[in-house]
Amino acid sequence: MIPFSPPRIDDRTIKAVEDALRSGWITTGPRTKEFERKLAAYCGVERMVALNSWTNACELVLRWYGIGPGDEVIIPAYTYCATANIVMHVGAKPVLVDVLDDLTMDPEAVRKAITARTKCIIPVDIGGLPARMREIMRIAEDACVLFTPAVNLRVAGSNPQMRLGRPLVLSDAAHSFGARIDGKTLGTQADITGFSFHAVKNLTTAEGGALAFHLPQPFELEELYTFFNTMSLHGQSKDALAKTQPGAWRYDVAFPGYKCNMTDLQAAIGLVELDRYDTETLPRRKAICARYQSAFEGDDRFVLPILRDPERETSYHLYMLRIAKATEEQRDAIITAIAAHQVSVNVHFIPLPMLSFYKGQGHRMADFPNAYQQYAREISLPVYYDLSDAQVDEVIAVVKQAVSEVMG
Repeated sequence: MIPFSPPRIDDRTIKAVEDALRSGWITTGPRTKEFERKLAAYCGVERMVALNSWTNACELVLRWYGIGPGDEVIIPAYTYCATANIVMHVGAKPVLVDVLDDLTMDPEAVRKAITARTKCIIPVDIGGLPARMREIMRIAEDACVLFTPAVNLRVAGSNPQMRLGRPLVLSDAAHSFGARIDGKTLGTQADITGFSFHAVKNLTTAEGGALAFHLPQPFELEELYTFFNTMSLHGQSKDALAKTQPGAWRYDVAFPGYKCNMTDLQAAIGLVELDRYDTETLPRRKAICARYQSAFEGDDRFVLPILRDPERETSYHLYMLRIAKATEEQRDAIITAIAAHQVSVNVHFIPLPMLSFYKGQGHRMADFPNAYQQYAREISLPVYYDLSDAQVDEVIAVVKQAVSEVMG
């Protein structure tokens, strides 16, 4: 059986977790702080905060920016439900737009969707390929003429909407840690970038996420870091590590916050993964994707994913193959045929308007024809560190055989 995406767990990972357990620090502590510093250095930003998931991290961003009932947040129709769920959690309205053939958000669709109520744009990197961030940032900056900030908003003594004066761009980079735009790692292309370290991600902490801050002046990054740490710990002014200093037991609660901090057990895994990310993880994933690309190119039955273009390079998180002339039903039959050969594949993602809740909110798949066309033909193939070349070749053979069986 060839699985789809198991995490890399080896003796080094196990030893790191064991050391954390023996240290006595299993909640947020020195390893989490070290992980944050090393993440920031990798992403080229001054400050990052590590939290327990992409979802909670990015929901905190919406709450910090004061987004709520009556506000709109633009997201692509082709994404995982978490992107939309956090908008619903704060009481705002998700405004869906279609995607390009590369599966990322269509910037021109964003431009047309902006209204005076638009408070945030969330571009989504799909399969590791970054969205067209330069265009989306330009559109957000142009939207300052329409932007209507909430005048009575006060967060940590300031009004972030009035300070920024335009829709916030929150990058959903859950798939794309280590991807590049113009040769630079992700982290500095949006106002705030949210990463995921879930078990199936390139870099895992079992569960986890992080925010990279790249807001312009007059925002102070140290102030942002302090606020998000406080917000993720019930609004408490000191975390467990700070309270260990002599006589430092006393704390305050500045506001009713949330509970979504990262633990040192998670950070211990992340530190191992980050240390070998560029030297082992990315090169292996890149080699696997290149092997797939070589095997399927020139065969007009397949539409290959973009791994690199003049502006962007993927993180090689997913290999999202599309079957050129398949219907949704034929694609599903191909997946069944592949599974019969003990190979696991997946589909990324079921578009939001096809999910019961969002369909019930009035979103219609017919309004997003390109999202549906890409989804209906898509099959994600296995990509993970321990996948051997022989197994990659087996996946290739099985996929081609299954397509022949179903499509003729």
